[in-house]
Amino acid sequence: MSPNEPPPDIHPLTHMLLTWYAAHRRDLPWRRTDDPYLIWVSEVMLQQTQVVTVIPYYERFTARFPTICDLAAADLDEVLSLWQGLGYYARAHNLHAAARIVCAEYGGRVPDDAIAFRALPGIGEYMVAAVLSIAYGHDLAAIDGNVVRMLCRLFDYEGDPTRAEGRRTLRRYADELLPPGRAGDYNQAMMEHGAVTCVPRGPLCSDCPIASFCLARERGVQEQRPVPRARRRVPHRHLVAALCEREGRLLLVRRRPKGLLGGLWELPTGEVGDDSHTGALHRTLADHLGVTGKVVGGELAAVDHGYSHLRVTVHVYRCVIQGTPHPAGPWDRSRWVTPDEIKTIGLAGVTGRILDTVPWIGSGRLL
Repeated sequence: MSPNEPPPDIHPLTHMLLTWYAAHRRDLPWRRTDDPYLIWVSEVMLQQTQVVTVIPYYERFTARFPTICDLAAADLDEVLSLWQGLGYYARAHNLHAAARIVCAEYGGRVPDDAIAFRALPGIGEYMVAAVLSIAYGHDLAAIDGNVVRMLCRLFDYEGDPTRAEGRRTLRRYADELLPPGRAGDYNQAMMEHGAVTCVPRGPLCSDCPIASFCLARERGVQEQRPVPRARRRVPHRHLVAALCEREGRLLLVRRRPKGLLGGLWELPTGEVGDDSHTGALHRTLADHLGVTGKVVGGELAAVDHGYSHLRVTVHVYRCVIQGTPHPAGPWDRSRWVTPDEIKTIGLAGVTGRILDTVPWIGSGRLL
């Protein structure tokens, strides 16, 4: 058999893709290890986040928590602090919780059984296939957004890949291409190709090693695959935030573990609703902290911030409070923190942006 011919049990498309991957794969830190824990961390971070963003976070995180039991033993605040800026903080919560289970129940060894691994917090079908194929060699096809796009183009799939029928169809396509014994390389090759060549807009078809297999390209519809879905309108809310300082410290409150920004620290923040900004601040401080607040001066800033399902504008005011905060409602703790302490806790992204924008005791700007 010629070295350019695929083995009889490997699809010709897959053979060409694996050959391309061997020659063009990027040198990424998680590709230099076969440690299932480190591979798992990388896959969690790469969910909905670009590689270039993930690399420094991965390197800092794994330097601080080089083993899964180092992560399990850590305080959640420290974990969230190292995750700060990556977003989608439920990923960090779940990874930390799962690490504790692995160390308590599996002796610190990531389960190589699909059912056991799937039972851990935050683990779905994609994560099972990605981690177990790359780390343990299981013959499982991993389907992420890049792979969905590639499969829709290769097979010119016109259905909705997010619906059950679409998921089943793409699963069948992926399994047809899966090379026995090389699932880890195949999955990484598919994801790599989708990230650098078969990109969402302006796919680089002239550089594609498998272009001759692509039905969408043959029919000139590669830009329309996957079939675009109607965009949902993202709601926009106005919030108010209180910048409260006392003796060189700043008041922060911690979100309850469940829900948006769970476990992260933020400035006391509430929705404007039908109130004035001042009225909304007074209500938030009274209802959820049990203190009386007084606004000092005018608005310091209006900071825009976006989440996957929501846009907010946060109007920031300096406040003086009377009484001892007793968190309730969305918060479970409060702290008066120094500028140095802020660097060691998990801070909500919008609060970080506010503190980078407005003058306060730790900003280095004149008050």
